[in-house]
Amino acid sequence: MFKRAITAVAIGALALGSTAACSSSGAGSSSLPTVRLMVGGIDKQIYLPYELAQKLGFYTKYGVKMELSTETNGGVGAEDAMASGQVDMAGAWYIHTIDFQSKGKNVIDVVQLSGAPGERIMCSPSSNVTTAADFKGKTMGVTDLGSGTDELTQFLAAQKGVKRSEYHTLAVGAGTTAIAAIQRKSAQCVMTTQPTVGALESKNLATSAVDLATTQGAQAALGGAWPAASVLAQASWVNSHKGTVQKVVDALVATMHWISTHSAADIANKLPSDYVQNATITKAQYIAGLSTDKAQFLPDGVMPAGGPKTVYAMEKLIGTDVSKVTIGNTFTNEFAMQANKTEGFTPSTPPAGPTG
Repeated sequence: MFKRAITAVAIGALALGSTAACSSSGAGSSSLPTVRLMVGGIDKQIYLPYELAQKLGFYTKYGVKMELSTETNGGVGAEDAMASGQVDMAGAWYIHTIDFQSKGKNVIDVVQLSGAPGERIMCSPSSNVTTAADFKGKTMGVTDLGSGTDELTQFLAAQKGVKRSEYHTLAVGAGTTAIAAIQRKSAQCVMTTQPTVGALESKNLATSAVDLATTQGAQAALGGAWPAASVLAQASWVNSHKGTVQKVVDALVATMHWISTHSAADIANKLPSDYVQNATITKAQYIAGLSTDKAQFLPDGVMPAGGPKTVYAMEKLIGTDVSKVTIGNTFTNEFAMQANKTEGFTPSTPPAGPTG
């Protein structure tokens, strides 16, 4: 979802060129289908399931070789890399399906990992911002212009009657660059996720003004469940690789169930050490943040009822031309429902809309 440059890991994966994802028909014990998936910031808590599934060995267990890559500040977003065919799938927000389909690109969501954006609007104490009504006259930091955080900021402001011309938006990225924007006072607030939230709090630089990190907070601020982290792919690719897509979704649904039955500390212990402890945050802070915001993750990969309508209404309010978008074509529960059935899980999320 965020606009970032492809890392060396991604470049290595893209150098494979013609070795794009194979269909599952030729998969065997020694030759698994390969899938290239780019994540919109793989070390962010909101996107932890993709790497966690790798560390748990679930991609291999369910019959797919997964090549993960990430975005970094300043370049192509995961969803754009997917839409242009540089990778097969994107770990990004559901909202991009509506954006793409409004422009005539048939991109769909094949598994839903979270029911809330996982974001918080963090504001310096001197800003006096406590609600979106206070955005007027302020500089609001977002990951990048046109990103999901930018659209969310516009929506929150519009709900409170604050016009787009009445506040300034600044691209601040995430992590150290977002922290620097608050420190230097180039932005009064930034919309960001854990672990940046914990770092800002620990340094007493900012506090949470708007909670979009928990499902309850998102429902209060946005008017309903707001599906965010997901797996997006071009519909044509999905239709020609259904067996492979099912394997990917099987692995991620198993991961979501694992997340729901394990503690934040258990999860942190499985992730790469530099994800959970680095220059901006300690492992204890990472675990504390995840403990607070862990409820954003759905246990079953199923799109929450009403979620797509909430996102669609938001896009319409902020001026996206949604006249060509059919909500039921932006996602499918087909693969997630099959994954739950295969594993013997009972989906806890009421499914939204059609399953195909």
